[in-house]
Amino acid sequence: MKVAVVGATGMVGTVMLQILAERNFPLTELLVVASQKSVGKTLLYKNKEYTIISLQEAVNQKPDIAIFSAGGETSLQWAPKFAAVGTTVIDNSSAWRMHTGKKLIVPEINANTLTKADKIIANPNCSTIQLVMTLAPLHKKYQIKRLVISTYQSITGTGVKAVNQLENEYKGVKDEMAYPYPIHKNAIPHCDVFEDNGYTKEEMKLVRETQKILNDRTIAVTATAVRIPVVGGHSESVNIEFEKDFSESEIRTILHQTQGVVVQDNTDLNIYPMPIYAHGKDAVYVGRIRRDYSQEKTVNMWIVSDNLRKGAATNAIQIAEYLLKNKLV
Repeated sequence: MKVAVVGATGMVGTVMLQILAERNFPLTELLVVASQKSVGKTLLYKNKEYTIISLQEAVNQKPDIAIFSAGGETSLQWAPKFAAVGTTVIDNSSAWRMHTGKKLIVPEINANTLTKADKIIANPNCSTIQLVMTLAPLHKKYQIKRLVISTYQSITGTGVKAVNQLENEYKGVKDEMAYPYPIHKNAIPHCDVFEDNGYTKEEMKLVRETQKILNDRTIAVTATAVRIPVVGGHSESVNIEFEKDFSESEIRTILHQTQGVVVQDNTDLNIYPMPIYAHGKDAVYVGRIRRDYSQEKTVNMWIVSDNLRKGAATNAIQIAEYLLKNKLV
C-alpha cells in the first residue's frame, strides 16, 4: 500500500501524517509531497526521515492512494493526473466537492456509496463535517426542514499565517496579517471571500455541501460564519426545524448512539462542548440541546470539533481506511 500525502508540510498535511501514525494505517511505502520550494528537504514520520518529492515524481511512482491538502488550484491540476495512473485521490480542498459525479464523503454517513470507479473523492469542508455528523441521524428520524447556522471558527482554519498573526498580536508585534483586521480580542464575520449574494464562500459551503451529503436539496439552509481568536476547533450554534416533532431526551439518545459523536449536555454541572476540550481529539461534541419555544418542531444545539482532525485530516484518513477495508483500492 503506497500512500502519498500531498501538501505534507502544511498545517493539515502535518496532522495527516500524525494521524496516519496514530491509527497505524497499514502503508508499506510513504511519499511525502510538497511545493517546489520544499522538494529535497526532509521530515520525520514514525522517527524515520523522508525526503520531500515533487508532484510529478509522486505521479511517476503511481501510489495507490494520494491524500491531498495543497489547495484547490493544485487539486484541479494534479488530482486528474494521479487518477489517470490508477491512484485514488482523497482531496481536502473545495475543488471537487460540488462537481457532478464526484462524491462528497463523511465515512459514518455515506461511505457506502463509494466504488472502485471513484478515483477522485472529495473531503467536505471542516465546518460542514461536524455539522452533518450530528444532523444525519436526526434527519433520518425527523426530516430536517430548515437550518439556521452561526459558526465561531478557529484561526487554524485559515492556516499558519493566521496563527502567526494571533501570536504576534499577543506579543504586540506588527507583522504580516492573514486577516484585514486584528484577530486578538476580536471576532471577524468574514470567512473566505464574499460571493455576489452577500454570503461568504464558507457560508455557502454549509448550504451546498450539507444538502449534497444528506442527499436532500429541499433542506433550507442559511449561515453566518465568524472567525474568532481560538486554536482548538470550530464551534457552531445550530437551529434545526424538523417536519416531525421530537422529544429532547430522544434526540440526546439518538446522538449518544451515533458513532463519532459525543454528547456533553448537563447544564446542572456546566457540561457543554468547548474547543479547549475538542482540541487534539477526533470526536464531534454536541450539547446545549434544547427546544426552540419560539417555533414548533425546532431544536437548538451547540456543536464543536477540532477542524484540523475530524474536520480535515481524520475524515480523509477514515475514507482511506474504508477504501482499504472494502478492497476498493
